Amino acid sequence: MRLWILFKTIFKKEWINFKRYPFNTVSSIITIYLVFLVFFLGLKFVAGGTPKFGRTTEGLIVGFFIWTYALLAYSSLSWSLMDEAKNGTLEQLYMCPSGFIWVSIFMVISDFFLSLISAVPVLFLMMITTGKFLHLDVVTLFPLMALTIASGYGIGYITGGLGLIFKKVQAFFQILQFVFIAFIAAPVDKMPILKILPFSLGTNLIAKNMINKIPIYRMPINDLLFLFLNAVVYLGIGLLFFKWCEKIAKRRGLLGHY
Repeated sequence: MRLWILFKTIFKKEWINFKRYPFNTVSSIITIYLVFLVFFLGLKFVAGGTPKFGRTTEGLIVGFFIWTYALLAYSSLSWSLMDEAKNGTLEQLYMCPSGFIWVSIFMVISDFFLSLISAVPVLFLMMITTGKFLHLDVVTLFPLMALTIASGYGIGYITGGLGLIFKKVQAFFQILQFVFIAFIAAPVDKMPILKILPFSLGTNLIAKNMINKIPIYRMPINDLLFLFLNAVVYLGIGLLFFKWCEKIAKRRGLLGHY
């Protein structure tokens, strides 16, 4: 019951913060869409025809959608921690009876749902722009998206832990943006070993559903189990790294300073 009350409180807080700044939300949607537009038209101009991401324009839309969501995922926890440190409320969160780790987990869950408000409009704008309308099977997409983005939150815990110690890690965010492109575009069908990378297998399965209309119950069980294991491993590594950084920050007295 205590955890449920904590979750409702965290979700309400995140929702209030989200809806309080609608201009920022709209601006982020426009910015992401403009990046896609530049990328799409740039490739079309260079290639002299339809741009390719993997093999199809549909693949470009799926890849960019996952990339957008991945960026929102891994950066959300770090930005939240830095904001709390700036506002001087980070130490107060650590006084929560349930423990800060539950606070951060519920922040992540809340962010996963709230990020849809930014990511979904971008998806529809991309489909309208390219004229390619993908299959949207919520029953299949929701678990695949959750497992795929879980590895992003694992990376978010790592950057969040670094943020506790070093405070300013924005430059590291910029590097990861380009690394994520490589992960998402990894040809896992040709090189199965690349399935161990974050986002790679999940993007492949999501593309099969959105492009080829393959439901989750027709996907290879081994791939689904590996995707689940991938999510658990990266999320677990992120949590362990965060706890290690947390101990260092506490020992150095850094939690209450920015």
